Amino acid sequence: MDRLLEFHRRFAPVLVLVVAVACAPTPAPPGADEAPFAGDDAADVFAAGYGSVADKYIEKILPSSLALEGMRGLASIDPELSVTRSGDLIVLASSDEKTADFPAPADNDVPGWAALTAGVVEAGRKASNELRTASPEKIYEAVFDGALSNLDIFSRYAGAEEAGKNRARREGFGGAGITVDVNVKDGVVRVKSVTPGAPAFLAGVKPGDRITHVGDVSVTGLGSADINNQLQGQIHSVVTITVLRDGAAGPVEFVLERTHIIPPTVIYGYKKGLVFLKITGFNQNTAASLSDKLGKALREHGGEIKGLVLDMRGNPGGLLKEAIKAADLFLRRGDIVNTVGRHPHSIQHYKADGDDMANGLPLAVLMDGKSASSAEVLAAALQDHGRAVIIGTSSYGKGTVQTVIKLPNGGEITLTWSRLIAPSGYALHGLGVLPAVCTSGRKAGGKSAILDPIEKSKTATAMEDWRKASPDDASRREKLHSSCPAERRTQALEVDVARRLLLDNSLYESALDLTALIAEAAGDAKNP
Repeated sequence: MDRLLEFHRRFAPVLVLVVAVACAPTPAPPGADEAPFAGDDAADVFAAGYGSVADKYIEKILPSSLALEGMRGLASIDPELSVTRSGDLIVLASSDEKTADFPAPADNDVPGWAALTAGVVEAGRKASNELRTASPEKIYEAVFDGALSNLDIFSRYAGAEEAGKNRARREGFGGAGITVDVNVKDGVVRVKSVTPGAPAFLAGVKPGDRITHVGDVSVTGLGSADINNQLQGQIHSVVTITVLRDGAAGPVEFVLERTHIIPPTVIYGYKKGLVFLKITGFNQNTAASLSDKLGKALREHGGEIKGLVLDMRGNPGGLLKEAIKAADLFLRRGDIVNTVGRHPHSIQHYKADGDDMANGLPLAVLMDGKSASSAEVLAAALQDHGRAVIIGTSSYGKGTVQTVIKLPNGGEITLTWSRLIAPSGYALHGLGVLPAVCTSGRKAGGKSAILDPIEKSKTATAMEDWRKASPDDASRREKLHSSCPAERRTQALEVDVARRLLLDNSLYESALDLTALIAEAAGDAKNP
């Protein structure tokens, strides 16, 4: 059905256009600068957005509320525009002078509110030069930013271009397998790293090579983001890079066929009996990469290994399913995480059903105030099952799950639709994961908190309270979260503490006892 024709059939009989009085501003006539705007297409985009948000958001919200806030968002393009509700009428005004009014659809009428939004935009374009010259994407951004403004901070709209970049981060992209570093002093662009097995690696590009051109484009004056955009493109397309290399007689040119690149997220190291696995994020290859690198460590070092360190400091999260798979590498049974929301598909229960790949080797997990989301899921699962000692600061506390809604214009809405529940029953949101060994405010070389019986007693009490805090008691949860203040940690202290714990079985078992106590207490609370 033609949505705009339907809109006019339904609302035209009572639509009132207000003729501007002499003192009101006179809109400029349409000209060459007028941006195209297809009302029917816009109504479809608005309907897809309003309907999905009303259906899936973690808390109930009416399409009418979304649409009203969305239409008010047009003021971000022209501050003189305003949209208000007066009884059963939606009133559009410019410079406080009424331009048009429209009958309000029923609160749950998604197509009606979508068509109304498109109609308001079209009427607004007649009154506002700023709106008339705005691109459709700028209008979509204004409407959806407004519609989502009263939701949580993790629900957001991305236009077609940004949505494409988001998908590349989640799913990979067409590229050559190069990361670059731009020297802020002299502007020289150097190859920072080359992904093993990627086209650049196979062609012989090396870290330290100085890039001068990507294709015919000089990189002089470009930032790293601009250069990455030049390097990325459709899979199987060709990109040429020109580099200067020490020892080479002149510029070296590489012709590279782009392939599907999934950025590496797991870095492996081994030192003096300990395996170090740095996890920087969770994309679609993280769990497989973690398994591969752990398998490599076990093959290469076998019985020499005394313990494992999973470093997730600064890890912002990513794909939930990858965190679940990663936890399954170390757990033989039991809950990994549960998700709870309004939509039936948002209610999920994830359990371990594999084997402990590390065969029970002592495990330490490093966390800080920037560790969030999927990183917290993995840490909480290992802690609650007594499988790992958490070292560092309270994590961020991003305990919600987002679903991605693709829109007809190529944009997408990232929408919060469920909460994460740790195996011991507490909601992660606003709390995060409390470490057994808190390093907040401590410097490298300082005394480890795990060695202090008083600090240990405080930690045990805090951990018990942590899991008893009501999800609705925001002040209590905030106070608990600040008991080990969330900080960004990049020092060696957490690594030093992990080494001491993993190489001293009595210390390690003592730290695990803190987790075991709270896991048992939480279980009793859940099953009186």
